[in-house]
Amino acid sequence: MAAFPKLKTGSLAQYPANRKLRFRNQLLGFLDGTQQRYRDSSGSLRMWDIRLDQLDETEMAALDEFFLQNQGRFGTFEFTDPWDGSVYTSCSFASDEMSLSSVAEIRGSTSLRIVQNPE
Repeated sequence: MAAFPKLKTGSLAQYPANRKLRFRNQLLGFLDGTQQRYRDSSGSLRMWDIRLDQLDETEMAALDEFFLQNQGRFGTFEFTDPWDGSVYTSCSFASDEMSLSSVAEIRGSTSLRIVQNPE
């Protein structure tokens, strides 16, 4: 399985970055106006907002190629949590679009949201 590419420094993210826990809940509404809520997965799912600045052309090309290989949110890959080093084997991009900005000759930036998929 493909792994999210690391930067030249060996890290996966730069600060500021965010990590969130989410739960998949469902809501059923009945004709009498009552509701029933239930959990759709057994545990919490993680989500990371990764902001990358001052990327060089090699790092930008690697991210672009990785995004294209995964076909946006269609593909799954391995992601290592930058906070605790845990490896999550079923992750995807949250969007089918990625914007890479070139600020200067060797300074690019992007923002990505990565989500853990339910297993």
